[in-house]
Amino acid sequence: MIRKTAGIFSIVVGVSMLGMWLMFYFTGSIPELATEPARITLHLAAELATAIALIVGGWGLLKYKAWGKQLYLLSTGALIYTMIQSPGYFLQTGETGFVVMFAVLLMLTLVILIRLLREAS
Repeated sequence: MIRKTAGIFSIVVGVSMLGMWLMFYFTGSIPELATEPARITLHLAAELATAIALIVGGWGLLKYKAWGKQLYLLSTGALIYTMIQSPGYFLQTGETGFVVMFAVLLMLTLVILIRLLREAS
């Protein structure tokens, strides 16, 4: 059961990451594209890679692919980094809703990850 939950959660979070960045881009809500283009481009590349890995890893888990769990673990590590690092930006801009969202997602991610790892041992 936890494998299915982890797979679905991974896909939903990956798709949500892509959707969030597309929304920010198309609404002109990434001012760093003009002020810090190199930094934000590399940040976006890392976010895109994380999102794609979450989607593919989640699919691999659901389909019981041999590589699915390894990609899920790798992408979840990248996600955990993102959810620890990203709230700082939103704290500085006063957007506490995003900070709360990241905190909740981090807790859910850790609970699912720990349960998946316990099931495997």
